[in-house]
Amino acid sequence: MIKMKFDKQLLIILFILAILSILTIYSAQNILPNYLDNLYIKQLLWYTLGFFIIFLIMKININWLYDHIWLFYIIGNIALLLLLIIGKPVNGAKCWFQIYGIGSVQPSEFMKLILIILLAREMEHFNRENKNPSILDEFKFLIKVFFIVLIPSILTFLEPDTGNVLIYILITLIILLIGGIRYRWYLCLLFIIMGIIIGIIGLYFFNLSLFKKLLGDDFFLRINRLLDWSNKDGYQLEKGLVSIGSGGLFGTGIKNVPLYFPEAQTDFIFAVYASSFGFIGSVVLIVLLIAFDIKIINIAKNTKEKINKYFIAGVIGMLIFQQFQNIAMTFGLMPITGITLPFISYGGSSLILFMIMIGITLNISKT
Repeated sequence: MIKMKFDKQLLIILFILAILSILTIYSAQNILPNYLDNLYIKQLLWYTLGFFIIFLIMKININWLYDHIWLFYIIGNIALLLLLIIGKPVNGAKCWFQIYGIGSVQPSEFMKLILIILLAREMEHFNRENKNPSILDEFKFLIKVFFIVLIPSILTFLEPDTGNVLIYILITLIILLIGGIRYRWYLCLLFIIMGIIIGIIGLYFFNLSLFKKLLGDDFFLRINRLLDWSNKDGYQLEKGLVSIGSGGLFGTGIKNVPLYFPEAQTDFIFAVYASSFGFIGSVVLIVLLIAFDIKIINIAKNTKEKINKYFIAGVIGMLIFQQFQNIAMTFGLMPITGITLPFISYGGSSLILFMIMIGITLNISKT
């Protein structure tokens, strides 16, 4: 029997977040459509399954995951491809498989975990094989990483799911940075990205018909959403801000969200939370999230294996980005990208993904 030497405080914070998540989703029920009347019960079931998965993962040898990650990568890309072929559109996007008796499963969520594990493995292997890598060695490695990330990024972008594509790229940059890749490559990437952005913006403003022809109407709509954000405009943003403001210091209470706005249970869950629990409750949530992140960072500091450090770097980078992006977009400080708030937003795929990550992280903390 394995002695459970792990960070118990991390689990305590996670349990508190679970309670807040279920209460917030329950509070959103008064503005959700009738067919979504039992989401808080489903979230409770997903959390129950998630905690079971955490304790299960803590008992396995995580080296098995590193050794077989290429197989999961192939399966993940096949799932993304099948989604484009046979997936049924929901709100104009093919992001989910509908499985009878379970609900929807989002392959792009699990691809984030697959990429973190795969890139951590490849980064560790590269550093082990190249004690003093040359510019050419790094260039060859970066080309390999580029194609590893490119395939799922294209498939996910075509769904379309821009938010998760951004997270794929973020994960890659963080692991490369922690892995010690020379900074000059980031400068090269910055110039490339700036050139692409300038080209797209120029095409958008000076040749709109060619823009639509080359990039499609979906991309056109995404540009409009960015412009809505920069103008602090848009139906969803306006309603979300009103709900946040209605919370005052102590909140309006459970199931008293004042008005309807789309995706209240997922993308705009923080607006529901702020309305229900007010400014004081919002500060408590943010402090809990920060404490949670710090605990994970401390686990990374204490682990000896570089591959585990790279893995946790990818996890914490993704967590902090999603936390900041989700909360900031509800205030109009960031574009609305459909990125959920980890451990608070409703969603089976997203929640199980994060619970698996925490299970692996706690497994690492035992070593």
